[in-house]
Amino acid sequence: MSARLAVCVAALVATGSLAAQAKPTPPKPKPVPAARPPAPLAAPARAAAAAPARPDSAKADTPRKADSTGTPVLAREVFSYEGGGRDPFLSLLRSGDIRPLLSDLRLVGIYYDGRYPARSVAVLRDVTNNKIYRVKPGEIIGRLKTTTIRPREIVFTVQEFGFERQESLQLAKQEVTP
Repeated sequence: MSARLAVCVAALVATGSLAAQAKPTPPKPKPVPAARPPAPLAAPARAAAAAPARPDSAKADTPRKADSTGTPVLAREVFSYEGGGRDPFLSLLRSGDIRPLLSDLRLVGIYYDGRYPARSVAVLRDVTNNKIYRVKPGEIIGRLKTTTIRPREIVFTVQEFGFERQESLQLAKQEVTP
């Protein structure tokens, strides 16, 4: 029985010390008594109270703070086009997209790789300005897309006004020397 008594006393002492370490709870705020009805107003005060309240933006007596430079700050909205297709505000007839025309190009040479045709290269010359183009399959020059390169010809897909057609250029015949 004395063991039980010792355990109970130890439990009471432990809970007492824990209770002393606990944080005190803040006192609850006291309820505020109801306000008394206002006293009757004088005639000028009644007129001011009956006038509708003005919003903060309409108050002229609050001065606005200006920059240190004295210039007003302007906020401007900026728009940018992030559509999926082409920009509708760009001209469809840009000079870089039109040239070179297929009729202006001459096929100068083909470096054909029979093992890996995707690594083949065709050399073209623009007769109007003597500019040299080196193209691989899949590359685009103006409105011409290189479709395939064969040992003696190159096939283009021409894109004009929403339609596509295929055209080809062939190497000039080799001259036979006696």
